[in-house]
Amino acid sequence: MAAIKIAYIGGGSTRAPAVTRGIIERAEAFAGSEVVLIDLDEDHLDVILRLSRRMAESAGADITFSATTDRRAGLRDADIVLTSFRPGGFEARRQDELIPLRHGVIGQETQGPGGFFMALRAIEALKPMLDDMNAVCPNAILLNYTNPVNIVAQAVASYAQRQVISLCEGPIIFPREVAEAAQLDPEQLDVTMIGLNHGSWSIHHEHAGDDLIEKVRAAFQERAQDPGMTAQERRLLHMTATFGSVPAQYFKYYYFRDEILAELQSSPTSRAEDITADVPDQWAHYAEQADASNPALDPARCRGGMDLLEIAVDVMDAIANDKAEVWPVNVPNCGAIQGLADDLVVEVPGLVGRRGARPIASGPVPANVQGLVAALASYQLLTAEAAWHGSREMAVQALAANPLVPSLPVAEALYAEMAQAQSAHLPARLVDGGGG
Repeated sequence: MAAIKIAYIGGGSTRAPAVTRGIIERAEAFAGSEVVLIDLDEDHLDVILRLSRRMAESAGADITFSATTDRRAGLRDADIVLTSFRPGGFEARRQDELIPLRHGVIGQETQGPGGFFMALRAIEALKPMLDDMNAVCPNAILLNYTNPVNIVAQAVASYAQRQVISLCEGPIIFPREVAEAAQLDPEQLDVTMIGLNHGSWSIHHEHAGDDLIEKVRAAFQERAQDPGMTAQERRLLHMTATFGSVPAQYFKYYYFRDEILAELQSSPTSRAEDITADVPDQWAHYAEQADASNPALDPARCRGGMDLLEIAVDVMDAIANDKAEVWPVNVPNCGAIQGLADDLVVEVPGLVGRRGARPIASGPVPANVQGLVAALASYQLLTAEAAWHGSREMAVQALAANPLVPSLPVAEALYAEMAQAQSAHLPARLVDGGGG
């Protein structure tokens, strides 16, 4: 097994224990490796470092953990750099979710205006990180988990001349959600999804060797009036049955826009506020386990139930040990999905090994959903360009191209309010049109 150095930017976050635990659980695959946790918050870094070391010691894992607030020092000679950070914190996410609602537009972390401003902040924060990588680990592979992962990867691939693989569990999770809504065993699925991150559709869909779509259509018809079915389940079954393909659940924001907007506007709290309310207990749990002789993380008290970022560990293992495994990845298309530009970052099965990820030729996105995917692809390219080096005018154009934004006046009003609210995290050229 290959010993490597992994630098984890965002290693002091509530998500970090899922990553370090995942690496420790594969101690043999990562034997002799070094993991450097990099973050701005010294106190949180200390907790995650102590917890990770205690878990490794308890498991007898030959993995070294260290932590630093000096990003360049932590990155030096890294083989893999994992980025998972939230510029502006949950307060910026709260703005992403709530400000659009005042304009009659869905507010969400990766979709619409919220995802747009998250992209602007994330790409601006990533630039100096890339400079540091160029200086001290020029050959490292960048694995990105920072949302929106497709736009962040698009900016890096288009303008930074660096190999980047953005990751998301969506193509694994979305079919399971549909199967569970149809009351089918998710362990018997064989599904392949392609398209964009949070914008993919299945091109192969079987369940126990049979056509999954026909089973979903039967379940939707049978459960249509079931009062026990949740709105989320109903939407998933409805989209799958209508389009004959398993969707990324995020398409609900487009195909059920009005009802979801009404739900969000009537909710007493935003998703960011709900998550933030759980954070103190999560840190208390991590601190308790960091001092335990035999740490045992409780999924109910961990961010994301400990399932977040697991695919990152799989991909790092495949790279470090040259496994040539197939995983869903977000990389430049290079002809893998017919009908989409070669330089567009797409979500597609990729063959992962020591040299990174190579997209596998997968055919076209289903014809009956190509229009929306194409619109989202155009928006993705425009946003990456505006975030990397564009003007305020270019940014407004990109926002207006988002399918959730109903008009240019709404785009202009939204942009003005959100850019002002988040000016501390954006370059001057995107706030007031000046240089920056």
